Amino acid sequence: MPRALELAASQPWLMLPDALDNLLTIADRMGDPMALATRRGERLEDTRKVTMRNGVAVIPITGPIFRYANMFTEISGATSTQVLGTDIQRALDDPKVRSIVLNIDSPGGVASGINELAEMIFAGRERKRIVAYISGIGASAAYWIASAAHEIVIDEASLAGSIGVVVEAVVESDAANGRKRYQIVSSNAPNKRPDLGTEEGRAKIGETVNALGEVFVGKVARNLSTDAAKVPAMGDFGGLRVGAAAVESGLAHRLGSLESLITELARPAITVPRKTTMTTVHTTAELRTALAAGTDPNSIEIAQAQQPDLGAIRAEGAAAERDRIKGINALASKGFEKEIEAAIDAGTSVEATALQLFKAAQDRGISLSAIKSDAQGVTATTPSGDGKQGERQAAVSAIVAGASRR
Repeated sequence: MPRALELAASQPWLMLPDALDNLLTIADRMGDPMALATRRGERLEDTRKVTMRNGVAVIPITGPIFRYANMFTEISGATSTQVLGTDIQRALDDPKVRSIVLNIDSPGGVASGINELAEMIFAGRERKRIVAYISGIGASAAYWIASAAHEIVIDEASLAGSIGVVVEAVVESDAANGRKRYQIVSSNAPNKRPDLGTEEGRAKIGETVNALGEVFVGKVARNLSTDAAKVPAMGDFGGLRVGAAAVESGLAHRLGSLESLITELARPAITVPRKTTMTTVHTTAELRTALAAGTDPNSIEIAQAQQPDLGAIRAEGAAAERDRIKGINALASKGFEKEIEAAIDAGTSVEATALQLFKAAQDRGISLSAIKSDAQGVTATTPSGDGKQGERQAAVSAIVAGASRR
């Protein structure tokens, strides 16, 4: 069996049949890889590039998709999920990259490694905007990758779909050369090498293919936020849909071109101001309660206080000042004129003035009985005014009485 056919029979493929046939044909006649590369004028080193345009990273996913990068992927123009994963991770980590475009033109490839790459893209949506653009064909494995992005944009002449898994069944028959291929499998592992020439053997391989197909459909459904039962019909049961038909069926989100998509993603993000509900407070207590409840300070509105009557405030203040002066004068005794004058000028209250006079009297050796007698005399001879004078005089008497008990 030729090496290419052995490769095909050894693993499941997520790839269009014609593309797989073409790939295996290239592999069969590849001959000397070094000589072929020299004839094509291609370098053998990794030449994949991430193109940066105005903060948009454009990452190409072209040709057949394999898991690991090697000489064959270089020569056939294929894509390696290993290298692709590295490119995407760099774009996610680079602060200069605001968004990512996966520029897809691929018929698919081997199943191995596709799910890991798609999961990486799906998780990357939390960090940056990722859009898949199908510029020619996005089939099978390539579509699985595309579905993991935030959005799929497709050219109106491009193809999308082929949601399914295939195993290339190869049975050797080379009667001309008389060559035969024998395989001996241990008795405890009869399914290690199913006989594809029998119904049982093909059914066994079909179990694996169906299981992988269910994973494929389930992940596409999650990525597109749809019901898994709807995915096969969306993709025409493994078929392909063109441009507008792909959008109509739900395989893609909208039509577009690569240039318009890059221009769109390169625009600065527009922040729409959030509509806030204003909270009106009338008192300091209400303000503290609102802040303690976690209300945004910018949404708190202080209610405008009612305009006060300035004339009434002035009259009230003047009356209070007259009462204060009268109360202090009522405490007047010989020898304390300066203290009385200072108390009036300083705005000291009647009660505080009485206490100051008491201390001053103690310093000068004046008896408490004399102060008490003077205070009582003033009370008997001084008019009560607005009624508050008597209250203040009583307070003074209480202070003097309290001091006499010390």
